[in-house]
Amino acid sequence: MLRWAWTQLTSMRTALFLLLLLAVAAVPGSLFPQRPANPSIVTQYIKDHPDYGKLLDSVQLYDVYSSAWFSAIYILLFISLIGCVVPRAIAHYRAMRSQPPRTPQRLSRLPEYGTLVLPAEAGVPASDAIEDAAALLKKRGYRVDVRHDDGARPSLGAERGLLKEVGNLVFHTSLIGVLVSVAIGGLFGYSGQRILVEGDTFVNTLVGYDQFTPGTNFQSSQLQPYSIQLNKFRATFDRESKGKYGQPIDFTADVTTKENPGAPAKKEVLKVNDPLTLGGTSIYLTGNGYAPVVTVRDGKGNIAMQGPVVAKLQGDNYYSSLVIKVPDAKPDQLGFAGFFLPTAFVTDQGISFSGDPDLINPQLSLNSYYGDLGLDNGAPQNVFELDVKGLTPLNARNLATKGITLSPGKTVTLPDGKGSISFDGVKRYVGVDIHHNPGQVSALIFALLAVGGLVISLYVNRRRVWVRTGRHEDGRTMVEYGLLARGEDHRLAGEAAAIRGLLSSAWDLDADGPQKPSSISSPAGSAEPKKDS
Repeated sequence: MLRWAWTQLTSMRTALFLLLLLAVAAVPGSLFPQRPANPSIVTQYIKDHPDYGKLLDSVQLYDVYSSAWFSAIYILLFISLIGCVVPRAIAHYRAMRSQPPRTPQRLSRLPEYGTLVLPAEAGVPASDAIEDAAALLKKRGYRVDVRHDDGARPSLGAERGLLKEVGNLVFHTSLIGVLVSVAIGGLFGYSGQRILVEGDTFVNTLVGYDQFTPGTNFQSSQLQPYSIQLNKFRATFDRESKGKYGQPIDFTADVTTKENPGAPAKKEVLKVNDPLTLGGTSIYLTGNGYAPVVTVRDGKGNIAMQGPVVAKLQGDNYYSSLVIKVPDAKPDQLGFAGFFLPTAFVTDQGISFSGDPDLINPQLSLNSYYGDLGLDNGAPQNVFELDVKGLTPLNARNLATKGITLSPGKTVTLPDGKGSISFDGVKRYVGVDIHHNPGQVSALIFALLAVGGLVISLYVNRRRVWVRTGRHEDGRTMVEYGLLARGEDHRLAGEAAAIRGLLSSAWDLDADGPQKPSSISSPAGSAEPKKDS
């Protein structure tokens, strides 16, 4: 039973089935939120779907790629491929060291068969003819074994196309390499995101990330403490074409990097599709926007918050939403929500919009609130959202106090002595993705090897050729040859014609002449050659 089970597991059919099953098993990972990526979303999903949310959790559909059933498929596929490759590699090694198969008794039964007749006056004996054929086949890339021990009827066996099986083995071995590389990346890799405002510095530590996704076996000691500071971000917009006026053309971030705290600072440029490499990670520029600089004073006149606030892009021309939370304000916590316009315009209906992505007429439009922001209970919150259910509005368009509209350098005092807010200026920010995948390079190499092996296995054909010669009693040298392909080979007839042409040229024969069946399949001189059919 164990032998039967091992045979089934290591069959190519099972390997292909497991490969398909692995692809199907990965589908739930894109249908349901995954706990390693964002645990809070999974928790909220279970609350929103109490009827089946916990059931999905019990079958590990929120941890698909680390689940027991996904790992089982992965491991079985790994074992199946190894079980397929190793025996085939051993068998192919033995085949490469062995001689071509013995010459069949009746070559006329082969798919491609032909004969040639050397006249007696040519003076080419059977032994010389077989040596000539061997030399021509060697030049054509065949490995040849000449068999003079056949007596008066020497023969040869030739074989070509062993590289086809090498391609198959390379392909399947590379699949194993890809699986191992992906597993290494999933176990020891990590990724994260960070928003950097001009002047900010990111240090590669866990607390430095805005969002972090570790691998299964990730250890914090893997993080090399490099740093990257955003000095200046420059965006170039189209100012010439009419159809695409104002569209971004180029983004450039000037940064200062250090490989470690004691390393010298290095000036570098980060651009889209041109990542930086630091500490074994790749740093990609993935987003950008504006960060208005504000100062908020509380009801006692103290500065409760000061600095840039990241505005989240929402629409064309860098129309952005803005949320400001001030938990340190006294006597009441303050909150602001609204939008930022790089170039503000107002319609006849009083609706503000951004007319250009550049900072031509920057403007802040905000509503203000006071009350408990809910930050003191330790529950995580989205920094780009403000829950106003438990807050009391101070400024809003539907109130007598109206909304807050600020241009750079302006200050607005809040109602009821709650404090004030000032718009001090605007900075740019960038969003960077940081990836560390120790199996990435090896996965690429194995993938390229797999493609190369597949191409070789598809375009190289394994063929065998046999040639037998004999001397007729009237002095003629009779030659017959046959070809056989391993598997389906539509070009075998062309190969037979090419070999016939080479042999005919070597002996000054007419290659297009009739292929006369000879009598050398029986003992030499036992019968006359048969007439043309």
